[in-house]
Amino acid sequence: MAAGTEHEGRERETRSQRINRELIELLNELRVALPGVQFLFAFLLVVPFQQRGGQTTDFQRDVYFVTLVAAAVATALLIAPAAQHRVLFRQHDKERLLRRSSLMAYAGLLVLAVAIASAVLLVVDVLFGRARAWWTAGLIEVLLVYLWVVVPFVQRSRGEIESLDDNPDD
Repeated sequence: MAAGTEHEGRERETRSQRINRELIELLNELRVALPGVQFLFAFLLVVPFQQRGGQTTDFQRDVYFVTLVAAAVATALLIAPAAQHRVLFRQHDKERLLRRSSLMAYAGLLVLAVAIASAVLLVVDVLFGRARAWWTAGLIEVLLVYLWVVVPFVQRSRGEIESLDDNPDD
């Protein structure tokens, strides 16, 4: 469908159709994020049972704890919209579900950024040393915050997002 045709089609959609479309889009976006966080979480669950597990420093154990908890929280936040959608199926309150799910998904991505940077901090500290670990993890975190937070908010503040309807939440 051409961009103009898609825009015209969205202008004609009802409020209910828009909410349904946005909920489907959100759930599809979560399908992209979930495998990454699940892979990270699975990796973190295996790490303590490796042979080097007993040779870690207090710092590494603390970073591991932060990373594990952040991955678990990100997993919970990113799976919650699908779980709530299933529990609230046919309860005729999709708009509140959509708003809540959107916030949980975004919070999940932010916590995932912490988990990713912490995992990098841990691995680089073990393999290369503390100074390089902090620099590398810091750069990764800056990159994630830039791509996931700064870019969209700058675009939004400049009004570069074409308004498709009267809803400011798009």
